[in-house]
Amino acid sequence: MSSTTPLIQLRNISKAFGGRDILRGATFDIQRNEITAIIGKSGGGKSVLVKHIIGLITADSGEIIFDGLPYSTMKRKDFSAIKNRCSYMFQNNALFDSMTVFENIALPLREKFTFGKADIEDKVRSRIEQLELAEVAQMYPKQISGGMQKRVALARALVTEPEIIFFDEPTTGLDPIRKKTVFSMIHRYHEQLNFTAVIITHDIPDIFYIAHTVNILDEGRIIFSGSPVALEQSSDPGLYTYTHGHEMLIDELTGLHNRLSLMRKIEAFGAEAKDGEKLVLVTVRLLGMRTMIDYKGDLLAHAFIKNLAKFVQTFLPSDACAGMFSKEILVLAYKTEDESTLEMFLNQLEGYFTNLTIETYCHKHRLQVEIGGALTDKELTAYSAIQEALATSKKYV
Repeated sequence: MSSTTPLIQLRNISKAFGGRDILRGATFDIQRNEITAIIGKSGGGKSVLVKHIIGLITADSGEIIFDGLPYSTMKRKDFSAIKNRCSYMFQNNALFDSMTVFENIALPLREKFTFGKADIEDKVRSRIEQLELAEVAQMYPKQISGGMQKRVALARALVTEPEIIFFDEPTTGLDPIRKKTVFSMIHRYHEQLNFTAVIITHDIPDIFYIAHTVNILDEGRIIFSGSPVALEQSSDPGLYTYTHGHEMLIDELTGLHNRLSLMRKIEAFGAEAKDGEKLVLVTVRLLGMRTMIDYKGDLLAHAFIKNLAKFVQTFLPSDACAGMFSKEILVLAYKTEDESTLEMFLNQLEGYFTNLTIETYCHKHRLQVEIGGALTDKELTAYSAIQEALATSKKYV
């Protein structure tokens, strides 16, 4: 097949268990020599989807095409040949405690192929050297660290020289540092060996840094299939939980709208405004906030924003909105016929930032505060309205 043709194509795969639909027309491609991620909610059918690909489950309807050959027309010998091109790294490593590291790695060669003893030993030693496992080769899984066990599991998955490896939740149960180590390991050996990888994972956004393609399975359907960058740039609100889950928690804690929600609220204000109503827009630019995050951490920055948000809620009308347009820009928006509302908002914020305690804090952490505001035309887009308010900014701290 052409190198541009997907190695595996899934078309409208549906599966139900006990009357419950698990997969509902799932469709996506797995490109050869790339890392493909499948993400989604727990119990959403990700593992079931992969089990269809490796032949453990048969779909109720739909088709799987492997390297141009449909499963529905495939003979048993063809399917066996496909299985020999695949390998699997299990969620909990699935190493045998009664076998040494060397024996665990050699197991697939002894079970699936008819290599001689010398060939098997050569292949195992090659992988042991490649994954830097020589010091533990004669040890048992319980005698080595969790991170080392992951490398043993990967060595076993690689020892048959597979074309494609399926990773089922490879970072389950690991702390954040070890999770990053596992993803780095997969990326590093993928770069060296150029195998096709399919990774089932919950680890967002870490997986976005190594995957070429991300597929999101939701309610049994693939709701997104594309590059991590395309996912990040998407304005689809249904994808926001997958790209900005951490920010959504912060939004709930501060009571501030996230960027997408803020922009939609401003657009709605403009669309709903009656004759005589103006859109009051106030911006607080916190210059240095990104540097503060980089050098002093997210939590310190979050605490500052949380306190600012708490103050804003004391004077903001209940039907107004406040949200973070970016890491450094807070926006307040309100539609009203009373033009003096703009001055009231500006005075409140000026009073907050000229308070000695807040001023001292800003100087200590090298934050510069600029406040701007405008009565904008309701026909303006949210972005243009925010830019108009920013253009009036004055430095207060």
